[in-house]
Amino acid sequence: MNIKIKKTNDLIVNTLGLAITLGISIIIAIILIFILSEEPRRTIYYFFIGPFANKYYFGNMLDAAMPLIFTGIGISIAFKSSVFNLGGEGQVYSGALVATIVCLALSHANGFIGGFLALLSAFFVGALLGGLSGLFKMKWDTNELISSFLISNAVILIVNYFITGPLDDPKNYLLATYAIPFQYHLPKILLPSNLNMGIVFAILTAFLGYFLMFYSHWGYEMKMCGLNREFSRYGGIKVSNYYILPMFLSGALHGLAGGVSVLGTYHMCIKEFSFGMGWNGIAVALIARNNPLGVLLSALFFAYLNAGAKAAMINSDVTFELVNVVQSVIFYLVTAQAIYDIIRYKIKRD
Repeated sequence: MNIKIKKTNDLIVNTLGLAITLGISIIIAIILIFILSEEPRRTIYYFFIGPFANKYYFGNMLDAAMPLIFTGIGISIAFKSSVFNLGGEGQVYSGALVATIVCLALSHANGFIGGFLALLSAFFVGALLGGLSGLFKMKWDTNELISSFLISNAVILIVNYFITGPLDDPKNYLLATYAIPFQYHLPKILLPSNLNMGIVFAILTAFLGYFLMFYSHWGYEMKMCGLNREFSRYGGIKVSNYYILPMFLSGALHGLAGGVSVLGTYHMCIKEFSFGMGWNGIAVALIARNNPLGVLLSALFFAYLNAGAKAAMINSDVTFELVNVVQSVIFYLVTAQAIYDIIRYKIKRD
C-alpha cells in the first residue's frame, strides 16, 4: 500500500511540477513579447496560434517533433541508467549519412528492403558510437560525458568531409549529398507539409521504450544500476553490462533519428541539418523526467515553441531568438528541483 501511495504521490508531484514549470515559461514568453515587440497582440497570436493556422504549419510542427522523440527517448534510457550521452549530435549526423549512403548504393533495390537496410545501418552506426563510450567506461573508467562529446565532435568533421567532398552534389545549391532515390521516401501524411510516416515509427518507439524501461528485465536492471551500482552488484546484476547497453541503445536511437529524417523529410544529407537535435533531446528528456511516454509530449512542446517562434518572426517584428530564451527558462526550471520539492513537501504535510 505504501509503495502505491508513493508512486501516486510521485506522479502527482511530477505532473503538477511540470504543469507549473510550463505555465511559468509561457507567462515569461508573454512578458518578453510585450517587452520586445511593438505589436505584442499580433506577436502573441502568431506565437501561440500560428502553429495551428493551417495544415502546412501544423504538419511541419509534428515533423520537427519526430527526431526529438527519438533523441529524447535515447537520452532518457541513458539518464535512467546514470550514464550520460553527450554525443547525440554526431550520432544523429552519422546515422543520416550512413542511411543516405545505403540508399544511394542500393539505388535500384526494392524500396521497402533498401529502406529497412538504410534505417538498420543508421541504427547500428549510432549504437556503435554510443557503445564505444560505454565500453571505455567499463574498461578504463573513462568519463562517458567527455568521451561521447569528443567522439561526436570528431564524427561531425568526418561527416562534413563526405558531404562536401565525395558525396557532394554539384547541381544542388545546398551543401548536400545526392538525393536518395524516390522509392526510399517515406509516405507523406499531411500534405503539403513534410510530415511523414516517420512520426508513426517515433510513437511506436516511445511505447517500446516505455515497455523496456518499466516492464522488462533489462529495464529493471538498468534502473537498479542507475540507482545504486554497488547494491545491484551484490544483488547479482552484472553491472558492467549496464555501462555499455544504455549507451548502445541511446546512440542507436540517435542514429535512427538521423536515418528517419533523411528518408522522411530531407531526402538527402544536408550539411549540419541536425544541429541542435542532440542537445534538444537532452532538454526533452529532462522535461519528461526520463519517461519515454512523457517524451512524446515534451518533444511536441519543444516543436510547438519553435514553430510558434517562426510564425511570429514571419508575421510580426520579433526575432527567432525569443524561443531560445523561453527554452532556456524551461531548461532552468525543469532542472531546478525547487518547484518539485515544494509540491512534495505540501503533499507530505497534508
